[in-house]
Amino acid sequence: MLENELLSETIVLKKESVIEDYRLARISRECSLLVRKEVFTGRAKFGIYGDGKELAQIALARAMKAGDFISGYYRDQTIVAAVGDMTWQQYFAQLYGHPDKKFDPHTGGRTMNNHHATQWLDKNGDWLNQTELFNSVAGVSSTAGQMPRAVGLAYASKLYRELPELQGDIAQKFSNKGNEVCFATIGDASTSEGMFLECINAAGVLQIPLVLAVWDDGYGISVPSEYQTTKSSISKALAGYQRNEDGAGLEIFTAKAWDYAGLMDTFQKAASFARKYHIPSLIHVEEVTQQQGHSASGSHERYKSAERLQFEIDFDCNIRFRQWILESEIATEQELKAIDEEAVKIAKQSQKDAWKDYIDAIKPEREDALSLMYQAASESQNGTQIKAIADELRKAVHPIYRENVIAVKKVLRQLRFENFPAKQGLLQWLQQAEKANYGRFNSHQVSESEWSPLKVHPVAPSYSDQAQMIDGREILNRNFDHLLATDPRIFIIGEDVGRIGDVNQTLAGLQDKHGELRLTDTGIREMTIVGQGIGAAMRGLRPIIEIQYLDYIFYPFATLSDDLACLHYRTVGGQKAPMIVRTRGHRLEGIWHSGSPMGVLLNGLRGVHLCVPRNMTQAAGMYNTLIDGDDPAIVIECLNGYRLKEKFPENLFEMRVPLGVPEVIREGSDITIVTYGSMCRIVQDAARQLQEVGISVEIVDVQTLLPFDISHKIVESIKKTNRVVFADEDMPGGASAYMMQQVLDNQNAYRWLDSKPVCIAAQPHRPAYSSDGDYFSKPNIDTVFDTVYEIMSEVNPNEYPRLY
Repeated sequence: MLENELLSETIVLKKESVIEDYRLARISRECSLLVRKEVFTGRAKFGIYGDGKELAQIALARAMKAGDFISGYYRDQTIVAAVGDMTWQQYFAQLYGHPDKKFDPHTGGRTMNNHHATQWLDKNGDWLNQTELFNSVAGVSSTAGQMPRAVGLAYASKLYRELPELQGDIAQKFSNKGNEVCFATIGDASTSEGMFLECINAAGVLQIPLVLAVWDDGYGISVPSEYQTTKSSISKALAGYQRNEDGAGLEIFTAKAWDYAGLMDTFQKAASFARKYHIPSLIHVEEVTQQQGHSASGSHERYKSAERLQFEIDFDCNIRFRQWILESEIATEQELKAIDEEAVKIAKQSQKDAWKDYIDAIKPEREDALSLMYQAASESQNGTQIKAIADELRKAVHPIYRENVIAVKKVLRQLRFENFPAKQGLLQWLQQAEKANYGRFNSHQVSESEWSPLKVHPVAPSYSDQAQMIDGREILNRNFDHLLATDPRIFIIGEDVGRIGDVNQTLAGLQDKHGELRLTDTGIREMTIVGQGIGAAMRGLRPIIEIQYLDYIFYPFATLSDDLACLHYRTVGGQKAPMIVRTRGHRLEGIWHSGSPMGVLLNGLRGVHLCVPRNMTQAAGMYNTLIDGDDPAIVIECLNGYRLKEKFPENLFEMRVPLGVPEVIREGSDITIVTYGSMCRIVQDAARQLQEVGISVEIVDVQTLLPFDISHKIVESIKKTNRVVFADEDMPGGASAYMMQQVLDNQNAYRWLDSKPVCIAAQPHRPAYSSDGDYFSKPNIDTVFDTVYEIMSEVNPNEYPRLY
């Protein structure tokens, strides 16, 4: 068997490469030691390091090839350095939080140290050639958070290999015939997370080129492995996943963290299985040590026994590596000593240079501020107080951008009753600093490229005189059919999306037409469905992943929030994953099929566009817009709208619904109701009943909650009606309160109100079952009618006397 050929392969270790690996391991260790010291000096806020894992990480790196991916966690410094994706000076720049990608090209200072992110996008937001890079995917601190997208990164190789339509130009920047391997790293304790276990199962089912490396140091911070893992061994616990004659599964390997030759051999074999045959592997790296404990925030002496602490010394992988080199006569004691001394110098110089660059970047703004403050002190009647503020800033040991701004604001408060040139200079300085600091710390939450979906040209639906009235599900079906036929990058995965065409038949017949890899049924595993989509989107594909009901979005919510939503932000525009989440929600029946948790999504998924179409025509136009763009998004279709009749637009495939642009769907003069989704129909029915008693309602469908009314269209409606109601199906204080804040606060609409603004929301619990449950749990026609009528009754009690 071909697998046996691979197992029989033995890696040849050359003297030059062994010496180079020793040099790398020593430099990495010295840098880890300096990180801890820098935290204790106060120059860094937090430190976490890869000491004790140097050899295993070098072995992994040597198994990588250009075009491969590493979906790692926050100790992988040696891997990234080994493949040339990070210098040690950059490593320290990230430790200090240097907010300049010139110095920290991975995250621009936005993440804690050891969170690596290869820049895949140029300054215009266009893809670079991933096949030429050793690709680190932006790290996340949440344990096991790196696992779901690892499944997707490897799954993309499967698609690039097996889909003929993805050969040629489309794959040019992203794949070499699907030969790329995704390596994922994780600490042993984190294998207890559901994310990890779900990903193991998904990898075994999918048969994808994924190599999972588990660093087993015996603890999860202070908790030993017997409290973490069945049999105190992840490889033993997962033995049932081992491939055999019964079919799919994983290859499971074990290796010792201090055994350089064994590690090199193991990682090469696992990588070959993955690269050649798309067989996933798990490598359990045992007897890992942590010379400095978990992180700079604690000491492992508090919880490790004397015997274990001695083990940390005796089985230090670098010491064992050194002994092996000497015993193998690869180098002499004198040669290794010279390397040891060189490593100390390189680490110290890298740290020193990074700190100098960081401080030097802050100095110009600080000096300008000081000059203006001293000038103001000489001109102001409060000169003594101003000079004291300036002196305090000048004496600061480690001045940072924040201190500059705080000092200038303090001075301007002293000058609140005065006006002279120095004050104007300080105001100008502050304005420039705010702009610069926005770029340093707040930019790139969403795409700023020419492909931003916010820049897609809108195209409204048009209808012929003979337009058919068809089910909303049929409109989506035809639109998805067109998208799949015209863009080979698009695929759809989820529970029941393939053979039966999803539970609402919007994809009926499309798997037969486009193939199983374009419309793929998955197991009930929302976390890795999302992960498949994120990873594939990171590699140039355009996944539409389905969460069958909106209520189940809580299963993958951590991945959506911790990874997808902040990916573009935490890489300062260096990485993107334009995945579309397709789901359905709002009104149906029961606690777990009627959810509208918009407040949760709004607060947890900034960075993801949140589309809430009122019907399937609008939904189709939103999908078209999003596919043209390069941001992630969620589209929430109305659960009770699939079999409602809609006019079929003659330009369905050209339609583009703009994001952040509300639509007035009913003109009125007495009151404005702001709403979205299924509530649009309810509000429209209530408006017709209100018209019968003489109340004219204007209805605004916001269409998207993120972004929200970019051009401030809603305030124009309120200027006309002078009254407003915000209505939705979320619980009180959720999306209705969010909409109120956006309109009254951001748009200053309070200035045109003659009546108190009111929110209509669901009851503060999940909806009860049955039609009665729906009526008494969620807003309905009567709720809207009564709320509006009461407002108008306060305005004109004679014309609108109390009803109840």
